[in-house]
Amino acid sequence: MKKLLVTTLLLATMGITNAAMADTKIAVVDVQAVVASSSQVQALKKEQQTKLQELDKWLKTVKADVDKQQTKEGKEKLIKKYDAEFIKKQEDIRANYGKKLQAIDVDITKAIANEARTKGYNLVLSKQGQVLYSSDDLTANIQKAVK
Repeated sequence: MKKLLVTTLLLATMGITNAAMADTKIAVVDVQAVVASSSQVQALKKEQQTKLQELDKWLKTVKADVDKQQTKEGKEKLIKKYDAEFIKKQEDIRANYGKKLQAIDVDITKAIANEARTKGYNLVLSKQGQVLYSSDDLTANIQKAVK
């Protein structure tokens, strides 16, 4: 009798799950391909390359300036000054790149969500296995139930 009850419950659950799954539309996105073909990403790469070339040019100027110094003290003073400038320039380049890359990520995420809503998908997965969009987020309900 117990086995019959367990089997009946299992079959009923599978039937409900199968019925729910029949209404679920799932899509897959190759995020790496989207990023690689993004004009925003291409523009950011070019901008980053230009900034690094400018930094390289600046470093050559710095080296020439330091080489012109006659005294050891003069060279050390300039190196210390230029070291601080170099670190600041690097940090600015990284921060700018990170900020722009994050904005691009937000744009891509929004595009995926909009496309999913428009096409009626309930769930979008990346080819790498991450959930990119879900029409139903139960987090708030679960948080309330757990408290």
